Amino acid sequence: MTAPPMFPGFDGLLTLSRRDGVDIRPTLLRVLTDLYVQTSTHTVEEERHFVELTSRLIDHVDDATRAVVRARLSIYPRTPAAIMNKLRLGAFAADPRPDSPPPQATPLKAPPAETRTRPVAILSMEPRDAAEISEMFFGANSKDRALILHNLATAPLRPSPHIHPSRAARAIEVLHMAAFASDVGNFATEISATLMLPAAIAERVVKDPGGEPLACAAKAIGIPSQTFQQILLFLDPAIGTSVTEVYRLARLYDVLSERAARIMLAAWRGATMTEARAKYRPALYHEERHRARAVPANSRPEGVQSGRGSLRWSGRDGSGG
Repeated sequence: MTAPPMFPGFDGLLTLSRRDGVDIRPTLLRVLTDLYVQTSTHTVEEERHFVELTSRLIDHVDDATRAVVRARLSIYPRTPAAIMNKLRLGAFAADPRPDSPPPQATPLKAPPAETRTRPVAILSMEPRDAAEISEMFFGANSKDRALILHNLATAPLRPSPHIHPSRAARAIEVLHMAAFASDVGNFATEISATLMLPAAIAERVVKDPGGEPLACAAKAIGIPSQTFQQILLFLDPAIGTSVTEVYRLARLYDVLSERAARIMLAAWRGATMTEARAKYRPALYHEERHRARAVPANSRPEGVQSGRGSLRWSGRDGSGG
């Protein structure tokens, strides 16, 4: 069997991973997943090979690695069905327990649908994973973005906290007025302040030509659907003058889960930590000493030595006395 160009050498690495004392299977699974999700489309051969390699690794890695891979593939719109079933992504929210006793004959009141389908947030995103999820979303087309947001609703990722109601109410009023005035700058500034995002990320969210990031930001704040439609009409003329785009984004906003929007917000916040860590380089003690200005050993004027010689008093006429 010849491996496709996307996964060169993985068969040999799998053979190496089975040797005693060498366990690189967790690293292999994460690298394999990262390579797969970087591309939006795959050939039949690439998908088959990915399923074959991943299936051999999932059962032999630790729970932490499996949870990271599950989170990455749960939001990827092209995850193969076989891997979805193996990772129990389709039934993650239900969390079936085979050892539980059979239901009683007496009818019981079923919990609300929202309670039954609410997934358990078990995984906080690492900055690197958050950055990859953010870039995956920004780089996808409108159809794939909708699939990503749909999968985020049941992904085992911890969302960002709710915005305080009083802060959200004030933000809705400010954003509404800024949109009516087509003031994109103040609109982005308010998004940055309310969602605690850097100015560059907030501007990217507001000015995205697709509009899906703006929908996520609005849903995270809690903007009503009618108000969001008015924002679409007045904020960006490229979207507001297109009936098709306004209708598409309005329909997306109505079905968008608040939890999915807050998970995307958490990804945007986590992505900024990656940039901050890249700019920051901790200084060690010996490096600080080397950077300090060198001071000559003998910094006193010639002829003057510490603790030696005597002071001579000179009178007004300049003679010593």
